[in-house]
Amino acid sequence: MSFPAPRRKSRAIKVGWVPIGGDAPVVVQSMTTTDTRDVEATVQQIRTLQATGCDIARVAVPDMAAAKVLQQIKMGIGIPLIADIHFDYRLALEAVRQGVDCIRYNPGNIGARERVATLADACRDKGIPIRIGVNAGSLEKDLLRQHDGPKAEALVESALRHVACLEAVSFHDIKISVKAADVPTMVEAYRMLAARCDYPLHLGVTEAGTLLPGTVKSSAGIGILLGEGIGDTIRVSLAVDPVEEVKVGLALLKALGLRKGGLNLVACPSCGRARVDVFQVAARVEERLRSVKGDVHVAVMGCEVNGPGEAREADVGIAGGPGYYLLFRKGQIVGKVAQDAAEEVLVQEALKIALGEDGASTGEVPAQVTCP
Repeated sequence: MSFPAPRRKSRAIKVGWVPIGGDAPVVVQSMTTTDTRDVEATVQQIRTLQATGCDIARVAVPDMAAAKVLQQIKMGIGIPLIADIHFDYRLALEAVRQGVDCIRYNPGNIGARERVATLADACRDKGIPIRIGVNAGSLEKDLLRQHDGPKAEALVESALRHVACLEAVSFHDIKISVKAADVPTMVEAYRMLAARCDYPLHLGVTEAGTLLPGTVKSSAGIGILLGEGIGDTIRVSLAVDPVEEVKVGLALLKALGLRKGGLNLVACPSCGRARVDVFQVAARVEERLRSVKGDVHVAVMGCEVNGPGEAREADVGIAGGPGYYLLFRKGQIVGKVAQDAAEEVLVQEALKIALGEDGASTGEVPAQVTCP
């Protein structure tokens, strides 16, 4: 059995110029934490998210003042923009007029079906998709009573109820999310939904928490589903700077083999054999290479006993020794380098590989390295 499993065949849509579903890669999204009415701050945060690797950004639209600056925000950024709407469908209509790339609304709080139909008509005219964003914390009251709480069945029924509203007015440019803070509920809901429709699915564990527990919960829930071939876009919802959401999301896709390119860094967890500070060295190397675009696999290992062998898949790596580091490529030791020069040698070799330069790939030994 292959892992990850073959992707679920979903309907293809586009958010702006970014393809979602079909054969398109899984997309990483995040949401701003700025006051949307502060155009400069919001644009700057989205640009930072984009530089980190975010594919699509979402902004809250709490009032008409926020809705009316969406075009200004869109003009200042380089990734598609989603407007997040609650309660007042008129805000969604204004967001459409402002030219956003997608509308997200929560079925439990946008109001009557007639309003949803009006929004669908406006979106159809502009070629704008709609995300039906079901959340365990804001389900319709009748579904909560019927299912005795925010169970997976209630989430799915809510989503399909509103899909039917859109389909009734011949609107099919849809993606869906059924998020819950409880990982088993979230996983069960998405599995059920995936079996009952072919619309693209946006995955997430809502209110996942702060950096560590939120990363664990999100990686567990999203990772299980992606491993089963379910999911077309993801957001790791963390109570921290949204840049961290993007970093975790990208790392998760790389870990599952669903995203290529950029830095892949491995580092040993260290032990009593280590004669160097693996944690600090790995952190500094990661920070210096974080923005590389080319594909490069780098290793920072604590000792020469297992380092080159355990990290033999790395394009280039270092393993600590008594007063020196071993430099290795694809598991083969190519020389020794002084401890105070090792980080710089490793970074420069990695940059050469990422840029496709010949020196690193042909086995040429850097000047700072002595052959064993």
